[in-house]
Amino acid sequence: MSKYSPIIAAKAVWQMRIRKRPFVLSHAINSRCNMKCSFCEYWKNEGKEMELNDIFKLLEEARAFGILVYNAWTVEPLLRKDLPEILAYAKQLGMVTSLITNGLLLEKRIDELENLDYLSVSVDGTSSYENIRGISLDRIMPGIIKAKNMIKNPLLMNCVISGKNLDDIEELIIMAKDMDVKISFEPMYEFQGIENDTWNDMGIRDMGKYRRTVDRIIEMKQEGYPIINSYTYLKMVRDLRTEFVCHANDIILDVTADGNIENCRVHRKPIGNISEGIENVWENTRKLRKNTARNCQKCLFFGYVENSLMYNFNLEVAQHYEWM
Repeated sequence: MSKYSPIIAAKAVWQMRIRKRPFVLSHAINSRCNMKCSFCEYWKNEGKEMELNDIFKLLEEARAFGILVYNAWTVEPLLRKDLPEILAYAKQLGMVTSLITNGLLLEKRIDELENLDYLSVSVDGTSSYENIRGISLDRIMPGIIKAKNMIKNPLLMNCVISGKNLDDIEELIIMAKDMDVKISFEPMYEFQGIENDTWNDMGIRDMGKYRRTVDRIIEMKQEGYPIINSYTYLKMVRDLRTEFVCHANDIILDVTADGNIENCRVHRKPIGNISEGIENVWENTRKLRKNTARNCQKCLFFGYVENSLMYNFNLEVAQHYEWM
């Protein structure tokens, strides 16, 4: 399970189950990217970004609201020059800090991130990586190795399973073990804003091969490889089954680069803005968020599914999922 202390775990239960408030602030910290991946919609919407002082106010309000984890992500956080100040301020407020990156600037900037607790790098393959991401894997590996040796907690490589990388998965898992890092998996989500030609090229279409690949992931987890996903989740991924009660919007407060609050990364229509106050937006949208979750077709983003299962006290997930 998580490396967090029992005290933090107890605070998470109190915050989410008793106070009915989110535990994680997931902040899309900017709207720019240094990659132009065909399957991603985020970099296509470059726009306004919050000023540093406004982010400090967001962090203060989030912490006062009981939020204890700050996650900086999308589009590419390392493009923000003031990222070290943001992480430092979150730490000063007593928050656990995490970062999701494509890794392209990691070697250059990891020395600045002494206030980072957890790091996740998107690594979608070995030989297929360049075809998927448009750059050589060699461009990001030095940064991963340097970061792994600098941060206190285990580094995580996250792999999105697609039709392009099925032949790479076992090699990628072995590489993670050899590097002494963790690895996670989730299936590619086909966003509606992307052209059909992209999904015909990238999407999961050979279902037999796909299921055999995920079965091998399950086997390698059983063999002791450093895969953080639970067996419950991996079986759902294998069968592309979304039979779970989603609590993403009970657990995570999603804030965009320009300060809008969204239900989640799938339902991207704003439900409010931080200028209205986090507590006001949260209280005023309870019914809306509940109805959205109830009527959603659901996704298989591992952070949403695994944590929703944890929220419902799934014992297998509590035992085998490492919350990072």
